[in-house]
Amino acid sequence: MSSPSRTAPGKLPIVVWVLAAGTFLMGTTEFVVAGLLPALSADLGVGVSRAGLLITAFALGMIIGSPAMAMATLRLPRRRTLVLALVVFSLGHVVAALSTSFTVVLAARVVTALATGAFWSVGAVVATTAAGPAAATRAIGVMIGGLTLANVVGVPVGSFAGQFVGWRGPFWALAALSALGATLIGRFIPAQGQQTTVSVRAELSALRQGRLWLALSAAMLIMGGVLATYSYITPLLTDRAGVPEGVVPLVLVAFGAGALGGTTTGGRLGGLHPMATTITAAAATALVLLLMIPLSGNPVTATVLVFLMGLTGFTVNPVVTALAVRFAGDAATLTSALTTSAFNAGIAAGSWLAGAALDSALGLTGPPLVGTVVAALTLLPLIALAVRATSRRPGPRRGVPVPRAANRPWSTTGASAP
Repeated sequence: MSSPSRTAPGKLPIVVWVLAAGTFLMGTTEFVVAGLLPALSADLGVGVSRAGLLITAFALGMIIGSPAMAMATLRLPRRRTLVLALVVFSLGHVVAALSTSFTVVLAARVVTALATGAFWSVGAVVATTAAGPAAATRAIGVMIGGLTLANVVGVPVGSFAGQFVGWRGPFWALAALSALGATLIGRFIPAQGQQTTVSVRAELSALRQGRLWLALSAAMLIMGGVLATYSYITPLLTDRAGVPEGVVPLVLVAFGAGALGGTTTGGRLGGLHPMATTITAAAATALVLLLMIPLSGNPVTATVLVFLMGLTGFTVNPVVTALAVRFAGDAATLTSALTTSAFNAGIAAGSWLAGAALDSALGLTGPPLVGTVVAALTLLPLIALAVRATSRRPGPRRGVPVPRAANRPWSTTGASAP
């Protein structure tokens, strides 16, 4: 009997595209709140900085949920895990859309984040298994593309729709689409159990690499710097740059386009020059965020800087993700989850610090200032990795050519989404 995942040579199985659609929905729900903050705060009767906790709460749920769900579902049937994750994700949005309590909406965000963690930890494994070894990296790239496309399409469309039907409209749409996604997952994912030979101890023992934690630190810091600013980009654009509220979704499209370009750039350049690519991109991100403080008073320069923020910041993501997976060796499943946790730890800390800065005397320039400092700190673990890579690489002996593979300290094989 042929598996539903089989497809013609050279083409990815349909299950990969279905999983990418799931990552699109989950990327949209994580970041769409940034464009809905004014409406959320007004409807739920809280300040904008407190409404920003909805972003922080989701990130915290991902921090806990990704590694916890990776371990909890290690031996469970993958199809069942994916379907249940999407069902819980859908129900979480229904609860949020029906509630008038900020506390309930906050709790619903945490629950949907846990479901997202489960989906990520299993989805990457299913995608690579269905695609086969030769197309595994391409399959992961498609899943990452679903997340990045959320910033280009999902978040701006959700923000635009929220201006006409209220913030609850996008939540209802996400609930309906994720329920449909659960049906498609049940249809196209083959009913196979997890490998019985998977060892939790082996996953944990492979995390003793110091280089792994440097890569995870870089992942956390770069995302914290970018999201510290992005979480409160709407009030910065409307109240400081003078961008009309109806135009804000178009500026978010610019950010998404920059993020898509950054992900592509990092994937291409990072394979050849990983440390040069990440160090340059992290330094450029800090500079862009710093320039946003004096130059965000003009709508044109503010829009350009928002685009550049996505371009430079997201260039780092695929490179440090691949580094982390490479350094972890046999702990690919848990490391994939920990990379997601690292990114979301940065989002949680960055958005929280940015909210505090917004309420301080710094006002609207507080979040970009926080982002600048955090992004600059990304250089510390990256430089440490570069130094270690240089010291570990043996010099060529006279008359002995260096193999091509020896010039590459890592491989992109096995990289997974953030």
